[in-house]
Amino acid sequence: MSPQSGRNHEPGCCMALLEAARIVRERAYAPYSNFKVGAAVRAVSGTIYSGCNVENVAYPEGTCAEAGAIAAMVAAGETEIAEVLVIAAGPVPVSPCGGCRQKLAEFGKGDVLITLATLAGESQTVTLAELLPGAFSADHMEDS
Repeated sequence: MSPQSGRNHEPGCCMALLEAARIVRERAYAPYSNFKVGAAVRAVSGTIYSGCNVENVAYPEGTCAEAGAIAAMVAAGETEIAEVLVIAAGPVPVSPCGGCRQKLAEFGKGDVLITLATLAGESQTVTLAELLPGAFSADHMEDS
């Protein structure tokens, strides 16, 4: 993934996503890893939905921040992502896991911008297609 230069957001656009992700990150339930993650997705309507990681002592049963934000969006009746921001306290911007990349691809087009950010202010913006090239889609199931 390479940083995308020259991509401009509308004033306040990314800031609202950043603020939503920062706030929800603080609510993450991460007693085992202590690695809190916050995610915010902007639906095509403009509404922002957020989610945080929720760990479970049986590790595979936890949920990622991105999945939580997507679930909130779908629960509100929306099914298309326009923009995403993920934030964590790592030394470099953290990328969504493989499963979350596929979840994002289910609800977003390849040109959706995804900003990966740290609490220290470092960020990187990529497209969904760059994050998950060759995403599995409903097109793969046409003859099923």
